Parts: sequence; C-alpha cells; structure tokens
Amino acid sequence: MGDDEKRNRAITARRQHLKSVMLQIAATELEKEESRRESEKQNYLSEHCPPLHMPGSTAELQELCKQLHAKVDAAEEEKYDMEVKVQKSTKELEDMNQKLFDLRGKFKRPPLRRVRMSADAMLKALLGSKHKVCMDLRANLKQVKKEDTEKERDLRDVGDWRKNIEEKSGMEGRKKMFESES
Repeated sequence: MGDDEKRNRAITARRQHLKSVMLQIAATELEKEESRRESEKQNYLSEHCPPLHMPGSTAELQELCKQLHAKVDAAEEEKYDMEVKVQKSTKELEDMNQKLFDLRGKFKRPPLRRVRMSADAMLKALLGSKHKVCMDLRANLKQVKKEDTEKERDLRDVGDWRKNIEEKSGMEGRKKMFESES
C-alpha cells in the first residue's frame, strides 16, 4: 500500500505542477495580447485622429468648433445612411426567409406511395399470426328494403302544387285534410 500511495501523490503533485505552469503561460499570453491591442489602438488613433492644435484667440477657437461640428454632422449622416441600409437589408432578408419558408413548407413531406392492401392483409400485418377473423365488410352489411309509405305515395302523386292548393281550398279541402290526418 505504501508504493501505491507514493505513486498517487506523485501523480497529483505532477498534475498540480502542470496546472500551475499552464496558468502562468496563459497569464503571460493574456498580457502580450493586451499590450498588442493597446499598441494597435494607439497606431489607429495616430493615423486617423491628428493631434489637436489649440489656437490662442477666441475667433480661431470658434472656427475650430465649427469645423469639428461639420465633421460630426458628416459622421452622423454616414451613420444614419448605414443604419438605413442595414435595416433595409434585414427586412429583405426576413422577406426572403419567409418566402423560402412558404415555398418549402413547414416541414419536409416524405414521398408517399400508394399501397393496395385488403382489410384482411392489413389486420394480419398489424396483429401478426393472431389474426383469424375474416373482415369481409360487404358480407356483413344488412339488406334493407325500402317500404312505400302513404306519405311518400301522396307526395309522388301530388304533382303540380297548384292543383294541390285548389283541392285543399274551401271547406271541403279542409275537411279532406282532417280526414287524411286521422
């Protein structure tokens, strides 16, 4: 047991050492990255922003302010134009995506095949060998004979509605109506 414990301690000590070395290397890399970013920032500012010369008189200061305001206005116009272009392109993108979605459908439909299968074959496929009942649907249907009732015969015999109205008009027609109902 002593050798195993020593080996385990050595392994954990080596892991701790490797971990600390990796953290030191990562810290130095982060410092290098930070200094590189700072130098890039300084280079960009020195190229694009010339140093500001402060004039002594108020007239010169006012002129400098007017120039700076003109530059700010130009930058704002560019910013606005860019924002409008971005909004327009995002709207077009959304419209195109909607059209694509409509064309493709909500989900991809698999191609369906027509399968001719009788009810017996379908039950056999579903139930397997347990299926023993024959499903002849037409044999199970009942035959129903239609009986001619008096009302249906009357409706067929009535024919033209004007004749029917003339027959039922007056007291005799009403008398016939009451006699036929009872």
